[in-house]
Amino acid sequence: MKVFSSIQHFESTTKTIVTLGTFDGVHCGHQYILNKIINTAKAHDMESLVLTFFPHPRMVLNKDKSIKLINTINEKTELLSKAGVDNLVIHPFDNMFSSLTGEEFTKKVLVDIFKVHKIIIGYDHRFGKGGSCDINDLEAFGKKYGFEVEQISAQEINDVSVSSTKVRQALSQGDIIDANSYLGYPFYITGTVTKGKQLGRTIGFPTANIKPTEDYKLIPQKGVYIVKVKIDTIDYPAMLNIGTNPTVGENELTIEANILDFEGDIYDKEVKVSFYDRIRNEQKFNSLEELKQQLFADKQVTKSYFKTM
Repeated sequence: MKVFSSIQHFESTTKTIVTLGTFDGVHCGHQYILNKIINTAKAHDMESLVLTFFPHPRMVLNKDKSIKLINTINEKTELLSKAGVDNLVIHPFDNMFSSLTGEEFTKKVLVDIFKVHKIIIGYDHRFGKGGSCDINDLEAFGKKYGFEVEQISAQEINDVSVSSTKVRQALSQGDIIDANSYLGYPFYITGTVTKGKQLGRTIGFPTANIKPTEDYKLIPQKGVYIVKVKIDTIDYPAMLNIGTNPTVGENELTIEANILDFEGDIYDKEVKVSFYDRIRNEQKFNSLEELKQQLFADKQVTKSYFKTM
């Protein structure tokens, strides 16, 4: 997959089959649309192209700094590449871009730069300054400038029954099973292993303290999870706690993984944590011994889970 850091950097002599959107999560609904543009491009000996934006439009238009995203931009790029897209254009979303009228965007971007043959979009897609244009406008522009428009119907989207909002809600509630079913892959966090307070070592459960790569990454609800931690090229079973360690009176949110059957120094390494299930809520115990007994029970649950996979 070729990746371009802005619309202006895109170069190709081949006509394209285009879709556009934020694609947060690259979930099953997105994958349905991606398969359509990829298969259509192959059938016409053309190239598939995804136009997405960063930062997220809500961060710019609504100045919403609190929004949390399912994927970082690097994770999204990885997922779109795995899907088989030929071209990914990640355009910096700013006030200048958002001020383009629907026809300006169509002519200057879709026609002149992307050489669009066909655009495939969702049934509720709006574009142009202030979201002033809809599917009817796009079809009119298609007739004027010579490209096809295909709209994914509400029924088709409902059949997939998934949205980025649903994924975010499931993760915020700690419902990993539902989130993963919507995504079509295990939700994951990429981050760097940093030095923590090393309390786990003192009770026989050393943990890797993981700092997510980006602050805008959505973190699931507090609790204990069954995960795999990818170190270099190997996935290790692990149990992971998201929380504030109330038993020892901490208040800073941490992400700590006890990696099963692993020994080694991984400080400053980038790791990938894939989530499979949730064991329990975070709890405050009366003593470290009580905490240790619960961690031992959590470990058995984790081992049993991976034995049945």
